[in-house]
Amino acid sequence: MTRIFSGVKPTGHLTLGNYLGALRGWADVDQHRAESLFCVVDLHALTVDHDPARVHRLSRQAATLLLAVGLDPERCALFVQSHVDEHTRLAYLMECTATDGEMRRMIQYKEKAERERARGRSVRLSLLTYPALMAADILAYGADEVPVGEDQQQHVELTRDLAVRFNQRYGQTFVVPRTTQPKVAARVMDLQEPTSKMGKSHARTAGIVYLLDEAEVVRKKVMRAVTDAGPDVVYDRAERPGVANLLDILAACGAGDPAELAGGYDSYGALKKDTAEAVVELLRPVRERHAELVTDPGYVDSVLRAGAERARAMARPRVDAAYRAVGLMPAV
Repeated sequence: MTRIFSGVKPTGHLTLGNYLGALRGWADVDQHRAESLFCVVDLHALTVDHDPARVHRLSRQAATLLLAVGLDPERCALFVQSHVDEHTRLAYLMECTATDGEMRRMIQYKEKAERERARGRSVRLSLLTYPALMAADILAYGADEVPVGEDQQQHVELTRDLAVRFNQRYGQTFVVPRTTQPKVAARVMDLQEPTSKMGKSHARTAGIVYLLDEAEVVRKKVMRAVTDAGPDVVYDRAERPGVANLLDILAACGAGDPAELAGGYDSYGALKKDTAEAVVELLRPVRERHAELVTDPGYVDSVLRAGAERARAMARPRVDAAYRAVGLMPAV
């Protein structure tokens, strides 16, 4: 059976972009067609300056939201990365397999390191090496597929390279994974900056729809979305990014093809109104289910505990095999 692994980083509140670009596909498709593991990758949140209490809070919120969007612990393993030691055990072997040049070529490293320096902060070594941990996250489970957004494709390509290199040097140990993406709205853009991704850790939040935003907040954000200079509604990502983003979102909410939808509108206002209502209705059951789950923290804890046990049992044999392959002595 095909095996899938993916994760979400608790560096901010989860957004509409996270949902349309990844989480909905995990719940509606991936967990039903494959053996699936979904993880709150909390260790990745430590690569930059952070508030420990906030990481803890957002990790729990992310896990609860993953259940709220429809992940079923009977169908998939849902767990927290730091609860399974095999991730960090294998990460060191991946660091020993990767090269300094490969790490420094990662686009996200360059961008995030520049932001840290601009804020007067030192760049943590973990920010440079975190793709090795991400590779370990994937390879520990023998995942065939990794559903990720466009911004993570480079990291999965590195994971593929490291798996091939390790197998060539030390013998067949790892499955070489491939990326998968949804057809529509794989990358939802910021409503105020439609050339930038709707990111959960952005400082400015006016253009970001969060999964837990109340209905009126969602409506205001969508109605205030930046559009374009031209008067007509045309789907053109390059020349009309604001309108294209709204059409992508509306299409992803279930209304059809974005290019075809454009022909049904003669004003931005009508498009914004329909998009706002579609998003409100899309997120309504998620907010309602989340509200139920937060009243039963013991249930969430039990799901994460069982998920970690299941993940650990799947990862440990492969990580132990990797340790043996590189010549490390087994524990007595």
